[in-house]
Amino acid sequence: MATFECKVYELTIEEHPNADAIELARVGDYYSIVRKGQFQTGDLGVYIPEAAIVPEWLLQELGLEGRLAGKQKNRVKAIKLRGVLSQGLIVPTVKDVATTQYITNETGEKLWVSEGNDVTEFLGITKYEPRIPTSMNGEVFNAFGNTVKYDIENFKRYPDVLLEGEDVYITEKLHGTWCCMGYHPEIEVPVITSKGLSDKGLAFKHNEANKNNLYLRSFKATIDKDDKSIVDRAKEYFFDDEPFYILGEIYGKGIQDAAFVYDAETPKFRVFDVYYGQPGRGEYLGYYDLVAFCDRLNLEMVPVLYVGPFSKEKMLELTDGKTVLGENIREGVVTVPVEERRDLELGRVILKSVSEKYLLRKNGTEYN
Repeated sequence: MATFECKVYELTIEEHPNADAIELARVGDYYSIVRKGQFQTGDLGVYIPEAAIVPEWLLQELGLEGRLAGKQKNRVKAIKLRGVLSQGLIVPTVKDVATTQYITNETGEKLWVSEGNDVTEFLGITKYEPRIPTSMNGEVFNAFGNTVKYDIENFKRYPDVLLEGEDVYITEKLHGTWCCMGYHPEIEVPVITSKGLSDKGLAFKHNEANKNNLYLRSFKATIDKDDKSIVDRAKEYFFDDEPFYILGEIYGKGIQDAAFVYDAETPKFRVFDVYYGQPGRGEYLGYYDLVAFCDRLNLEMVPVLYVGPFSKEKMLELTDGKTVLGENIREGVVTVPVEERRDLELGRVILKSVSEKYLLRKNGTEYN
């Protein structure tokens, strides 16, 4: 999940197609393997998503000591049991009386819960944060909120938001690192930042100490024969002094897992979104405006796999397989309505679907 939280959900229990002693607990479109008879449809349970670090006391309570991923065997990761993908863990609630249920924490403190409660902090669960390579770090400055926050939630968490038959475009999700190359009139230099820094309102300094920084090197690689960068050309395109942010993926050899080279022996940048206007008050370019922008600036987009009426079957068909940019597996896809729209709960409608082979791969990295 892009938004990391461990919430209370009403569970739907389904039979496992290939086993008698275990069942499937469904949360949205996520499935988690549970013991047969442990839950009934309608029961409440805490869903602990992938990338969660589970404290030792809770591992003991769940009988999972030494059975999870990571060096400490305490990190939740997708697994496949008897042919079914299991993503996440379910913590049962305790029924106090007919209408109230609770969970307990390490000290035995009780917390009465209902569907939708976020109990991440109460249970002492944290998100796994990998150590970022030196090339992705560097000296930063405070951009005072003049950056964009960007997350893509999983389709499995919001399976009913995309409407059957609505016009969408589906792009390949590249396994690289998120990068923003932007402009704000209150900042003297181009706003070059990573996802983690952008979320905090920070950007990289343009200085000698950052000469080997991956994001700044990728920005400098956009400078053309007329000595104009991607930001310079975009300022001419928009022909005003409004902020804008070009968002894309830096990918290729050495960026993430060794298996994800794609067609790039050296890092490449491909665009997947453009945000125009003051952060929080602007808007993303719709599909055809995005294509026109990239064509005009001679920028490569992430691969567009499909444009047409949405169907879950089509999205899932495109989720798996090989990348169109080489020989490695596909991470997954991202689906966006052709005409930008918003959902009351999700916000901007944009959802990812992740390949099963990607989730189950060994020694994977997730640098943002």
